[in-house]
Amino acid sequence: MLDFAFIAVAAFLAGILNAMAGGGSFLTFPALIYIGIPPIAANATSAVAVFPGYLSSTLGFMQEVRAFNRKQLIQLITMSCIGGLAGAVLLLTTPSEVFRGLIPWLLLFATLLFALGERISRWMNRPVECQEKSNTLAVLAVSIYGGYFNGGLGIILLALFSAMGFRDLNLMNGLKNGLSFLLSAVSVSAFAIAGIVHWPEAIVMMITATIGGYAGARLARKLPGAWVKRFVVLVGVLMTLAFFLV
Repeated sequence: MLDFAFIAVAAFLAGILNAMAGGGSFLTFPALIYIGIPPIAANATSAVAVFPGYLSSTLGFMQEVRAFNRKQLIQLITMSCIGGLAGAVLLLTTPSEVFRGLIPWLLLFATLLFALGERISRWMNRPVECQEKSNTLAVLAVSIYGGYFNGGLGIILLALFSAMGFRDLNLMNGLKNGLSFLLSAVSVSAFAIAGIVHWPEAIVMMITATIGGYAGARLARKLPGAWVKRFVVLVGVLMTLAFFLV
């Protein structure tokens, strides 16, 4: 019971974190490993646990998402679903030792990308509309990562949107959560078929992560954008250090 209480609290906080900044899997993934679940199975179970929270937090930003360009939205959704499936298949064929070794480097990359997102956008110096093809391909690549290892997905998506020229943090959060939900739905379906999900733990965490996701979306709308961005970078730095030290 203590184990279930521990992972329930971790999932609730992860839901809040995913809605506000991303990186919630860095709470659920270590929590599952802590209670004794192997890394690959912990990653799959963590992905199952947090993905409903993406939907509940997306609802908090529907006003901004509805106003987004419909054609580009469909392209982003398509790339996310394809990438999520490809990433899941890649995870299922990756040795556990390789997977464990890649985690801190991927986190470091994500954190640096988000911190330098605005500078990258200024360097590119092109409007979003002129980059439609490259943008969708970038989302595909990020979605493959998300299907492979969900941790830090929100940080990378926010970094990507920043580099693409987006400045409305509420729209960025809405797109981040919506795409995360869709690609995670595809990837967790593959994990379920493969039989590597620990369902009792996943169900408990799904419930509390969903509640946390909606609460986080409400909180994010009330905070200044600069605060949220600094919080994202702080989470990325702390989680990167944690995984390098493990």
